[in-house]
Amino acid sequence: MIMLATPRLRCEMLHQADWPFFLSLYQNQAVMRQVMDAMSETEIRDAFESRLAPWSPGAEHWLCLLVREASSGEPLGLTGFIQREKEMAEVGFLFSPTAQGKGYGTESLRAVCDFAFSEGKFRRLTATVTAGNLASRRVLEKVGFVLEGELRESYWLGGKWHNDWLMGLLRSDYFPSP
Repeated sequence: MIMLATPRLRCEMLHQADWPFFLSLYQNQAVMRQVMDAMSETEIRDAFESRLAPWSPGAEHWLCLLVREASSGEPLGLTGFIQREKEMAEVGFLFSPTAQGKGYGTESLRAVCDFAFSEGKFRRLTATVTAGNLASRRVLEKVGFVLEGELRESYWLGGKWHNDWLMGLLRSDYFPSP
């Protein structure tokens, strides 16, 4: 079982008991407004169920980790990655409004990058962010991701087309050689 720990956080595999938090996060418009359009409860349940399978290198599904405050055990958000190509994975994260702006996203993403580059043996990590989502872009940049490009009118959200920022991080940049 995968569990990543930081000074303030525990990032652990998603379990059936985490369904109410997962549902509340995906139904929260403040969280999802720059991520995706509203989903039905059935669609959210399907997304949840697909993230419960055990993860190992080469898996075709998300490594989805529930981020908890270490001292209280309170759920704060989700983080993880999915392998997109050989030696490459896409990272993602969502945090409840009460957990935003406190550095939890950055702290948990560093733990995910450490794990992805060392245990997952990935060479490259990517992230796709809806243009204008400055908070998510800042989290990624604090960890070392760089803007690699912008796809114009790439993502349909809220009834209109949006540009996507493409962010990337190489293992060689994250763990520079001495």
